[in-house]
Amino acid sequence: MKEKIDMDIRLTEYTKFSGCGAKLGPGLLDKALCGLVQPNYPELIVGYAASDDAGVFRLNDELALVQTIDFFPPIVDDPITFGKIAAANALSDIYSMGGKPLTAVSVVLFPQSKMNIEVLRKVMEGGLISLIDAGVALVGGHSIEDDEIKFGFSISGIINPKRIMRNNTIEQNEILILSKPLGTGLINTALRAGMASDTSLKKSIEEMTRLNRIASEIALSANASACTDVTGFGLLGHAAEMVCGSSAGLTIHFSEIPLIDGAIEYARLGLIPAGTYRNREFREKMVNGLSTLPTFAGDILFDPQTSGGLLFSVSKERYQEVLVRLKETGHTANAIGETTNEIGVIRVEL
Repeated sequence: MKEKIDMDIRLTEYTKFSGCGAKLGPGLLDKALCGLVQPNYPELIVGYAASDDAGVFRLNDELALVQTIDFFPPIVDDPITFGKIAAANALSDIYSMGGKPLTAVSVVLFPQSKMNIEVLRKVMEGGLISLIDAGVALVGGHSIEDDEIKFGFSISGIINPKRIMRNNTIEQNEILILSKPLGTGLINTALRAGMASDTSLKKSIEEMTRLNRIASEIALSANASACTDVTGFGLLGHAAEMVCGSSAGLTIHFSEIPLIDGAIEYARLGLIPAGTYRNREFREKMVNGLSTLPTFAGDILFDPQTSGGLLFSVSKERYQEVLVRLKETGHTANAIGETTNEIGVIRVEL
């Protein structure tokens, strides 16, 4: 039997993909889901056909169940930090819908023949730290052996069915806000290449471990017309989901997007995650103006994020108040664009 890896390991060295960059490409996923039919459930408000962030099932007029699941390979080397990020990322889908997470079930894939079980204990410890911070009870889990370690959670919560924040209900003439900076996919690729600076890595970890709870509360209180979290499909991939089926379009200004220090440098060096190319292939035909931007800008706009921020639209009368509240609570947030009357159209500008 192979000697078990000791505790002083770099988790990212033992995985092919990292974080949400390990997602199936959106085009391939669409093909897999196409044609699947299930009975009509009148109480199912949001199901898998909606491309939304979580499922919602009505229990009564004032209460609904909201559910999601998310797990992935390590995006950082430290086991505790990996656990924290995995939990924050899984919780995010509940927050982006406007829900309150209540319980979690862990999902574990672990290479027990070659990795010390203490690694898993520390990953679980990190996940529990984030769950406790969120006020979420860990009620159980499921584990299987795999060639690579992967970790995450299924999260269940509650939501008011009259106050769900959907991802495709944007309204015209509003302001688009992003609550976290972009760049985690690029930073992680630089980390795997041994080229990530301490400053970039520290900021990336700070953002990935930050819960989207407060941002969700702020978006809800400002009556956001639509909301999603920016994860594996990149900013433009999730923006595309916002315009599909909505009554508005989006214009995004690249120069207004908050970025993690080093993101532009790593993009220029070609440290691009594989997920970026999948995201671009699936969605670039929907986006007007990409050819006018520098190549690095497009790579950042399609960069797969792990535990990314909330992307939501609010009225012009309230967006400044929203930005003040986000920044007062430590968010590197900004207004990055506006909704338009060009239904279903996305434009990008410098």
